[in-house]
Amino acid sequence: MAEDKVYKAEYLGSGTFVISKPKRKKIKVRQSQLKNPQRGSRK
Repeated sequence: MAEDKVYKAEYLGSGTFVISKPKRKKIKVRQSQLKNPQRGSRK
């Protein structure tokens, strides 16, 4: 479970990497949406 919460880069060869990063928490996503309204929406 702890493996999922850190940045990881996996080398596949010839300069190719697979980079995985932790997902954002649902609470944080909600907060940022509330504080920053969608651009172009009606006021």
